[in-house]
Amino acid sequence: MKLKSLALLTIASTLTSLSFAQRGGGGFHIGAKAGANIFKVDGTSMKDEFIFGYNVGAFAEINFTKEIGIQPEVMWNQTNFRTSTRFNDIYPEGVNDVKGKLNYLSIPILFSYSPAKIISFQLGPQFGVLLNQDKSLIKNGEEAFKKGDFSALGGVQLNIGGVKIGGRYVIGLTNINDIDDREKWKNQGFQVYLGTRFL
Repeated sequence: MKLKSLALLTIASTLTSLSFAQRGGGGFHIGAKAGANIFKVDGTSMKDEFIFGYNVGAFAEINFTKEIGIQPEVMWNQTNFRTSTRFNDIYPEGVNDVKGKLNYLSIPILFSYSPAKIISFQLGPQFGVLLNQDKSLIKNGEEAFKKGDFSALGGVQLNIGGVKIGGRYVIGLTNINDIDDREKWKNQGFQVYLGTRFL
């Protein structure tokens, strides 16, 4: 409930910021982007390896000045994971060496600082809603992952005309383990992407 309230507050703040940017003559642009996720689910019962996945979505640029703005996005993010040989030790009802995918609808809202036109440093929160999970980790078929995720991310973006090339580090702040409280699982990894501004 707290995450939902925080997400609504952040979205409302973004819409307010857009209104102020338009009144103050700031720039507003939208575009699309796609790239790769190199992620893992961090936890004792999870294999400590980063696995390749995908990301695709849309972004908006709301610039208050030449240097300062925000960049809200709507993204489809894929996190791949694999359970370790210790999974069954911690969860006797569980299954070892399971590979699976977590597909999230993610909404990052990033503060953007551009000391020069070609480069932007970005930092902010990300809210994620789990769309599906293709593997059950528990023999009774019970879902193992929570539906919501909250992360922090930061990175660098190159701005070459309307083209965007960027990289980010994402660290999960909430426990996504929905089995019990024996251990915490958190999403963690790197994103790289290529985007283009078309408005």
